[in-house]
Amino acid sequence: MSKLKQQITEQMKDAMRAKDKVRLGTIRLILSDLNRIEVDERIELDDARVLAALDKMAKQRRDSITQYLAAERPELADKEQQELEVIKTYLPQPLSDVEIDQIIDEAIQATGATGMQQMGEVMALVKPRVQGRAEMGQVSARVKARL
Repeated sequence: MSKLKQQITEQMKDAMRAKDKVRLGTIRLILSDLNRIEVDERIELDDARVLAALDKMAKQRRDSITQYLAAERPELADKEQQELEVIKTYLPQPLSDVEIDQIIDEAIQATGATGMQQMGEVMALVKPRVQGRAEMGQVSARVKARL
């Protein structure tokens, strides 16, 4: 079992003891999704894959919040925001804009990219370094702007 998944499991027990329903519910959702991935793909998740799953869950929550606010459903947006805050506790510290730009510059130099044709190569180097620490849509837009 990955260290991160083990940590999440331990914190589920703590949330049960503390009777923190929001945190407990969110942690159960996280573990359920991680177990689903393990069963579907017949693998045991490592920390990188757990981070990728958490990053995806965070993105889903951000999208839901936007949609709920647009539909004037603040109570549902608040619930999603609470879940997002719990998920964020397991993600590493976000990268600053300067750090993201530095990673992109290094990837462009490493690939020798000169145009949009090489964007896939650049993103292949950038993605593992920023996974869970930056929103991929914004990173992709920055890469496009650079190329």
